[in-house]
Amino acid sequence: MNRFRPQTIRRYVIALTGALVLSAASRAEPLKIAYSDWMGYVPWDIAARKGFFEKRGVEVELKWFEYMPAMDAFAAGQVDGLSVAASDAMVLTATGTRNIMIMIHDYGNGNDQIVAKPGINSVKDLKGKKVSVEIGVISHIFLLKALEENGMTESDITLVNTPNAQAPQVFASDEIAAASCWQPASGQALASVAGSKVIASSAEIQGVVFDGLVVSPQTLRARRDDWQKVVNAWYDVMEFMRDPANEDEVLQILADRIAMTPEQYRPLLPGTYLCNKEESLKLLDKANPTGLYAAQSVADEFFVKNKVYETPVNFDRGIDESLMRNAD
Repeated sequence: MNRFRPQTIRRYVIALTGALVLSAASRAEPLKIAYSDWMGYVPWDIAARKGFFEKRGVEVELKWFEYMPAMDAFAAGQVDGLSVAASDAMVLTATGTRNIMIMIHDYGNGNDQIVAKPGINSVKDLKGKKVSVEIGVISHIFLLKALEENGMTESDITLVNTPNAQAPQVFASDEIAAASCWQPASGQALASVAGSKVIASSAEIQGVVFDGLVVSPQTLRARRDDWQKVVNAWYDVMEFMRDPANEDEVLQILADRIAMTPEQYRPLLPGTYLCNKEESLKLLDKANPTGLYAAQSVADEFFVKNKVYETPVNFDRGIDESLMRNAD
């Protein structure tokens, strides 16, 4: 005997139809990606302005933030994806915001810098001085690495916690001797104090700064195909940027995003090495001493040692290489 009454069946059908409609609506919503002013993230504007998302059949809403607020937005579930330093993605995980890195954007090649005022000619000269840095993110670990390579520790200096975008104003104050920050803020800091100089950069201190796109595990499960399209669109951007015929347009789009002129932006391009698919995959070799896994191991050790978080993070659980490998 049929155990379901007609009205029960109708309610079930209505509920199922509603669930399907809600599911379809959810799938139709744009993927929201938070990004900020690092040179490795700004190329998302090229994907948007040149129609590469549309070409790949995915709708994306780019959300512009300062760096830490972008991380906060991701942690609060306000966005689905986040362009972030790979080491800072581990900080998010350690502090309760699980994330999966699905793509490597870039690595630092000079745009991460420690800038110092006149009279300070080396990292060793920072002993006993105040240094501004955004504590707990990549510029902090870069500073710690620079100190270590010069036989120093964080206890040899006094940190002044400063959001990266505010580094130029703080650096110009009388109290600060140096600032660990990234372009364009580091360049603006240099311009704010006559005679200041770069005393360390990621051009010399390699294998520390890597950046990528992380997403929440939930959205990766629900919309893996759409995230694959986003990764494909990024590699379309890389192809577009490497065509010399597009140089003027590329510089205009990138400069517009951070309120610079193309000629101001041009010398900054080499300082962030933007990765195509093949280069991304090489960085995933666990035997590569300057690859992503080696950098994450160093970062994890630094963060635990310096009490940014207490328990080591298993980065293997925090990366899904398949979307990079499957990109067309």
